[in-house]
Amino acid sequence: MAAGDAMSSDDTGHKQASRFQKGQSGNPNGRPKGSRNAATLAVEVLLDGQAQALTQKAIEMALAGDPVALRLCLERIYPARKDRPVTFPLPLITSARDAADIMAAVAKAVATGHITPGEAAELGKVIDSYVRAYQTAELDERVARVEKLSDTDLMRIAMGGQAAEAVAPVSRLLTVRPR
Repeated sequence: MAAGDAMSSDDTGHKQASRFQKGQSGNPNGRPKGSRNAATLAVEVLLDGQAQALTQKAIEMALAGDPVALRLCLERIYPARKDRPVTFPLPLITSARDAADIMAAVAKAVATGHITPGEAAELGKVIDSYVRAYQTAELDERVARVEKLSDTDLMRIAMGGQAAEAVAPVSRLLTVRPR
């Protein structure tokens, strides 16, 4: 190879830099939604029309005592449950402070074996979400009540209940005027 034919590392870097831009995908649109893997499509073509025969064969093998076929059939008939309904009495939720009573009821349910500790943890998340939603709604109501107060009422409250005459000069400082 001649000296002029060899590419320097600078030339290679330049070609690569122009080919791929940092932070930009080579396929900005991505894989089309609903497109399927070629191997999955090939298997479907091979098994097309054979589902009934294969299912029957798996059942026959399971009934003949094949443990793998038996497990396969049972997993399809009765799959492992991810969750189960949890029912036990909970105190009524009327305030954020009720969370302590509710969590005590959850802890009691764990102690008596009605629910697992994992289920209790999940219930704790639900209770926490409810309490946060309750607190947000309560705060929204409080803000709405404050927004309905007049400037004089707000200043009276801020000044610790002093007379309105003492409040008047200060309220001028708080008036927002357009520029």
